[in-house]
Amino acid sequence: MARNEDIRVEVVCALPRRQSVIALTLPAGTTARTAVKLSGFASTFPEIDVDRALIGIFGRRVASDMPLKNGDRVEIYRALTADPKEARRRRARKPQ
Repeated sequence: MARNEDIRVEVVCALPRRQSVIALTLPAGTTARTAVKLSGFASTFPEIDVDRALIGIFGRRVASDMPLKNGDRVEIYRALTADPKEARRRRARKPQ
């Protein structure tokens, strides 16, 4: 049973062909980076450096030391493989 000072959060990680969501019960005051580390994604997604990856909550980037609130969804962002503007230009130049 959860203590009153515990919070429930989800940690989400997605790659092009694989996604995962982990639900955690953590002590109140746990930071976003700590939740990411406790999620176990470092071993599930070894291609992502969870110590350096950018983190967001519900689609908004946050500092890694941001304390979490009950119900937060922590998202691990991976580095872009291409500049989105340049990728769009390439697609626009392709004959259809």
